[in-house]
Amino acid sequence: MKNHLLLEKKEIENVFSILMKTWPNAKCELDHNNHFQLLIAVVLSAQATDKSVNKALEPLLREQPQFSAFDLVKMREDNFLKIIRSIGLAPTKAKNCYKLSKILIDKFNGVVPLNRTDLESFPGVGRKTANVILNVLCDLPTMAVDTHVERVSQRIGLVKQTKDRLEIEEDLLKIVPKKYAVKAHHLLIFQGRYHCTARNPKCENCPIHKSCLKIGVTH
Repeated sequence: MKNHLLLEKKEIENVFSILMKTWPNAKCELDHNNHFQLLIAVVLSAQATDKSVNKALEPLLREQPQFSAFDLVKMREDNFLKIIRSIGLAPTKAKNCYKLSKILIDKFNGVVPLNRTDLESFPGVGRKTANVILNVLCDLPTMAVDTHVERVSQRIGLVKQTKDRLEIEEDLLKIVPKKYAVKAHHLLIFQGRYHCTARNPKCENCPIHKSCLKIGVTH
């Protein structure tokens, strides 16, 4: 894939400064009341929207605000599947959440471990999920590269074009100014989710249009 010129350090600083002002409340939009709920919500959100996950879990969390790994195991996989049926890949996700809950209880007394090695050992939990957990719960400057971050970071000209999300993650961690590092992936997600959409991005009234290289934008 042909590489384009990338933004220089001063422009990158400007982009994140503007994004911070544009999306001051950018944060994880998965509803949760405890660490376990966030973990299963992130697992459920793979190849699904946050909105669909929140909608599926809302009745359960309303009824059991402190829903835990112990509650999920007690509920059993088949009943949990009924709750999340509307989410894509529900059978696999229900199986993973049930297994994950049993491991959490057996190895960690139901407490979500806040380190990458243990998190990535759970079924259904990959690097991106671990990055979200460590960022949201520990304020660590991780970079969870989802479809929005992948698209927007390359479209703006922050990183070179590639389908390798680990490469994108590593490149972003190198160039994002430190003062924006903890919030950076949320800023890129909000920009991609609500403004720089996959189809018909709103370039004409984009706050960063003067800096953005608009790579791959055809209109």
